[in-house]
Amino acid sequence: MKSIKNMGYLPAGESLVADELLELHAARLLLLFRCCGTKSRKSGSRGINGLTKMAKLDFFVRYPQFFAEVCKRLGRRIDRLVNTTESAMVRFHYGPWDKRYYHVLAYLEGRKLLVATRIGSGYYLGLTEAGEDLSNRLLESSDFDELQEQMIQVRKVLGGKSGSFLKNLIYETFEEQVAKRQLGEVIH
Repeated sequence: MKSIKNMGYLPAGESLVADELLELHAARLLLLFRCCGTKSRKSGSRGINGLTKMAKLDFFVRYPQFFAEVCKRLGRRIDRLVNTTESAMVRFHYGPWDKRYYHVLAYLEGRKLLVATRIGSGYYLGLTEAGEDLSNRLLESSDFDELQEQMIQVRKVLGGKSGSFLKNLIYETFEEQVAKRQLGEVIH
């Protein structure tokens, strides 16, 4: 993964894949915490309780066809299927997982946009004041309208569910596409 700040060092003939830009993933996760997160009573920040829940919500944001299928299974109607660009995600111990999450989360923490608070055996991932400000500015940009729309739909249907529930739902609904794949295998 590359930072946009370092693009000047790439040879002129080397192609740049947007999916490999750190800031693209960081912006998406900031919006995920903002749109799909809930306000913490303790800190007042908006965030998501648990890495598993964060990854599963992100999975349904990035894979709208999978989200539509889960909505059918749950008997929930969605307003419209959003055409978001799907990016690589792999079969992981706990369902779909992007190997870049740890890198992006560290980047967000290092920039003081996100704070990870240990709660029991898990983490609460919450936006800082600077993270809230930046995510609000991103939401004002029309560039993120479709992504925001998808996140709002995901939050309405799945936002109140636990990470374990979402993980099990993915395995049960997408046995062929996810559960039967080898660990580390890319999901298409």
